[in-house]
Amino acid sequence: MSTIAFAGLGSMGLPMAKNLLAAGHRVRGIDLNPTALASLSEAGAESARDATDAARGADVLILMVVNAAQAEQVLFDDGALQALEEGGIVCLMATCPPAAVERIAERVGTAGRRFVDAPVSGGTAGAIAGTLTIMAACGRATFEAVQPVFEGMGQRIFHVGERAGQGATVKAVNQLLCGVHIAVVAEAFALAAKVGVELDVLLEIMGGSAASSWMLKDRGPRMLQAEPEVSSAVDIFVKDLGIVLEAGRDAKAALPIAAVAHQLFLATSGRGDGRADDSQVIRSYHALNGTTKNG
Repeated sequence: MSTIAFAGLGSMGLPMAKNLLAAGHRVRGIDLNPTALASLSEAGAESARDATDAARGADVLILMVVNAAQAEQVLFDDGALQALEEGGIVCLMATCPPAAVERIAERVGTAGRRFVDAPVSGGTAGAIAGTLTIMAACGRATFEAVQPVFEGMGQRIFHVGERAGQGATVKAVNQLLCGVHIAVVAEAFALAAKVGVELDVLLEIMGGSAASSWMLKDRGPRMLQAEPEVSSAVDIFVKDLGIVLEAGRDAKAALPIAAVAHQLFLATSGRGDGRADDSQVIRSYHALNGTTKNG
């Protein structure tokens, strides 16, 4: 059993923290939202006055925050890093640019603590079910030390490298593929809609052909709905594909298809649909082509 300080009790972080409690760990929450903190306390978490109090005596500090700036706020401005035990482990599990992860890791190491770059994939559903994919980059000994904690949150746990930033890069590759897949499904639907093909028929055909993909089967049906339930918002891919392009720039790797997909999500957000389900990137194609969801 580990004592874990958990920062970031949002739609993914809260169920992740609850799963750690269910796995037998001691958990202290860090969040500005009192409702989230109360929900975690009701599940059995220990109370803490602030980030410093939560991190004091903890074995592991998990950061499931929105971005690198929030991670730095908790670690360096709010005092959580200094409160963490010497040799304690900081796990950054949010999606962040690789270069930012490297900078944070260096500061954590200088302070005498260990760092794990461990972004996740699987969304809110995976966080609730405890089936997340975790992509960890750190020294092998540190990975083995934190693996029991990861097993409380995820099902597919990988050691992807020894250096901070490698986990973030693997997550960027994942988001590149996801974002491009969604955008290209929308593009294919847009062509069919332009000539009046019924998109529900097209979806049935493509779903059983070599052109099929997980994203086609998952997002395709939602593209045919006017206001689908939000699984992942358009603005998530505005952010994540922005991180992809930043990672490509830093690595001097050309990513032209990712750049086009990013522009389509950005255009969708710019028209006021940033909080819509990410399948609604198809609205940008309809706007370009003068079509509707059924042609």
